[in-house]
Amino acid sequence: MKKKIVVCDALHKRAFEILAENDDIEYIDASGEDKTKLLDIIADADVAITRSSTDVDDKFLGAVKNLKAVVRAGVGVDNVDIDGCSKKGIIVMNVPTANTIAAVEMTMCHLLNSARKYVNSSNNLKVDRIWKRELWYGTELKDKRLGIIGFGNIGSRVAKRALAFDMEVVTYDPYIDSSKAIDMGVEFTKNFDDILACDFITIHTPKTSETIDMITSKEIAKMKDGVRLINVARGGLFNEDDLYEGLKSGKVAYCGIDVFNKEPANNHPLLELENLTATPHLGANTLESQENIATQAAQNAINAARGASFANALNMPIDTTKTPKEYQEYLDLIQKLAYLAAQINKGFIKSIKVTTEGEVGEYVDSLVTFAIVGALKESIGENVNYVNAKFIAEEKGIEIVTKSEKSQSFKNRVEISLTTENDSIKLGGTVFDGNIQKITNINDIALDFKPKGKMIFFKNEDKPGVIAKLSQELYENGVNIVDFRLGSDHKGSALAVVLVENELKKEIIEKLQDIKECKWVAYATI
Repeated sequence: MKKKIVVCDALHKRAFEILAENDDIEYIDASGEDKTKLLDIIADADVAITRSSTDVDDKFLGAVKNLKAVVRAGVGVDNVDIDGCSKKGIIVMNVPTANTIAAVEMTMCHLLNSARKYVNSSNNLKVDRIWKRELWYGTELKDKRLGIIGFGNIGSRVAKRALAFDMEVVTYDPYIDSSKAIDMGVEFTKNFDDILACDFITIHTPKTSETIDMITSKEIAKMKDGVRLINVARGGLFNEDDLYEGLKSGKVAYCGIDVFNKEPANNHPLLELENLTATPHLGANTLESQENIATQAAQNAINAARGASFANALNMPIDTTKTPKEYQEYLDLIQKLAYLAAQINKGFIKSIKVTTEGEVGEYVDSLVTFAIVGALKESIGENVNYVNAKFIAEEKGIEIVTKSEKSQSFKNRVEISLTTENDSIKLGGTVFDGNIQKITNINDIALDFKPKGKMIFFKNEDKPGVIAKLSQELYENGVNIVDFRLGSDHKGSALAVVLVENELKKEIIEKLQDIKECKWVAYATI
């Protein structure tokens, strides 16, 4: 019996050619169908291929009966309910690398235009019919300093091209080994102010809690007068209101932007400004990248329909018939512990150690995979998944260690120890009543709280009055405390875990750091 693949959104013709070449595959092109009718078409599909036009939501998932996988033809999966898919045993896959070169070259387009303003000058001639060369003096890239935020697949390739223009290149990326940049002839910095001092700045990071609003009015104020900014990565990495003010004042001489926080952005205030060139999210829009995306999506869909492989899987479907639910909870817990550890102890990861107590140790291989995904999520976001996690860890030279201990206070318990170039941190936890996850310790300090919400971790000298200072600072900044947990190592140090209602700005964290007794403070979210 043939496997059925439904193509829900428009794809390059190469996808359909590949699907047609396989005799065991039946495919339906539903890209032009009404979304209501699509629900009937996908009812008996084995695999669905989608793009941004189809929401894999409750209606979609409620309509399918046999679906094994959803292949998102592209990188972003904002329109896919991954948790909902997991609960129905549906694997979600994306195509994360097919548009790398297209995004790199789009960055170079905006970089060159920010220097020469050729879009503006072309419009002045073609639309206004004005020939005034004196209006369009630009600046050369040669000998200018380019700051690259994020040095992954795209950022490193932008650097290579910028070096060919004789630019001086400096990069900031706390999650890579500095040798990756230095070996290319790129300066590596741990001081973000070195980036802010550059003539041109471009950002190439995933969209995470750490990178949203990475550039605000505070950072812009530190920049050179006449700085030029580029964002072809994700909307929201630059605070758009602050960017508007920076451009309007002239502090930012020019900005090239391909992405917005909310799209489509037809009426965005930024579009009013003459010193900004905006493109409608065209980073992946080359004929080559669209063919690459279509080719990979089609082949991945075929492999998934056959059950042969699930490349770039972003989830691990929950199969309650094979794994006891209490151990599923531990997989979820270890991922959360690792994610928290990476937010608290930022930096290039050197090792990940997973320690187990009790029968949960029988699932240590799966625990390690989930731990790696959690630990790397903070730095590379959606580019890490349950299929490639161990490969990425090996590629980055991360040492993976496992240890089994006899159960002491708990029937089952897991612990993650994360070592970066800066520090080491341990977080342990257990599960009560089958589904209540609790964190039991941070380093050697015993605690008891759920891994959920917006959390401040505040380690301090164990002296009277510190809690009052911490609470007062939060009060003065309008931060509402939801819960407060405190532990001590009985050696002169205490650790507070403060659950708060508000998102915390960097400025508040810095104020907490200035409290005399503070040893370190971190903000993390789950």
